[in-house]
Amino acid sequence: MPDTIGTNEPTAAVPTAAPPAPKPAAPAPAAAPKPKPKQLKKAANDPGVWRTGRRDFLQAFGWLAFAGFLVTATIGALRMMFPRILFENPPSFKAGIPNDYVPMTVNEKFKDTQRVWIVRDTERIVAISAICTHLGCTPRWLSDENKFKCPCHGSGYRGLPTTITGINFEGPAPRALDRWQITVDKDGIIVVDKSVRFLYEKGEWDKPGASIKV
Repeated sequence: MPDTIGTNEPTAAVPTAAPPAPKPAAPAPAAAPKPKPKQLKKAANDPGVWRTGRRDFLQAFGWLAFAGFLVTATIGALRMMFPRILFENPPSFKAGIPNDYVPMTVNEKFKDTQRVWIVRDTERIVAISAICTHLGCTPRWLSDENKFKCPCHGSGYRGLPTTITGINFEGPAPRALDRWQITVDKDGIIVVDKSVRFLYEKGEWDKPGASIKV
């Protein structure tokens, strides 16, 4: 048996094992399906489309307020284009002819429509205001007592003859009844003009226009 100790002969290489082949990557797990949104069951008293939240309510309220503002502004603009006008009776009116009035009488034909009495005695015709000088009520003509009596607070005014007609003598009335201008036009028609007033306290009952001579 040969002695191999101390010899320089190369020894045979021992073959090494090959590295193991990499394992194939495992397939990625499939994505889990998204759960369907849970549908709420409709209650028996569910308002449906009328169901709203606080934000929707405030938004709807804001639109309604804005619409109301537009409507109000439009109506105001239209009212400015058509101002309200108070139609009143003209201050003057025709009251027939002198012969329509019986001497020593108080005619109440125009009491309701014009608030005027036409009073005639044996010498003149006058137009007396049917407005109490106390608080503006309409007095009553009391022929049996020959006076005008206010039903509101008891003011009394004298009756015929026309020299004293309308002078206050009882109650709280502060002054006599007003007299309106009374004239006869070219056609012989009596015209009463309530824009011209004659006051007893100023001595105006004898002025032209305060009465018609008959």
